[in-house]
Amino acid sequence: MEDRTTRPIDQLITTYGESHQHPVNEIIHFICVPTIVFTVLGLIWTLHPLGALGMALASMLYYVPLSVPMAIGSAIMMAAMLLILALMPQQLIGQVSILVFVLAWIGQFIGHKIEGKKPSFFDDLRFLMVGPVFVMSFLFRRFHIRY
Repeated sequence: MEDRTTRPIDQLITTYGESHQHPVNEIIHFICVPTIVFTVLGLIWTLHPLGALGMALASMLYYVPLSVPMAIGSAIMMAAMLLILALMPQQLIGQVSILVFVLAWIGQFIGHKIEGKKPSFFDDLRFLMVGPVFVMSFLFRRFHIRY
């Protein structure tokens, strides 16, 4: 049986989780992290929709070596986000993305103020990519999906 704590994905999620213990901070992150992913895709979409698709695909290059199930989950999430962007009034995407991006980051920093710990990415920028799979790991565990 594999020791899950030795896998890089488990180490990253555990380390990220150390600064996300407070229940209010966790809830804020469950809302704000996917929102930030959506707004980043939205901002790139305003430059060119294929750029947003490229960004989603490029992120898979990071996730696949860590965990194929997490990469698949991330791909499904980002595909849904890209579909929403395609259905939105195109002239609103940029303005909405900027506003919501700023509000979501304010929420993140409020969560860390409540937590009493600085955001993980201050120590390691990789944690900007770990946030989405940290949130997804709760869903995977809830539905007994091994990642």
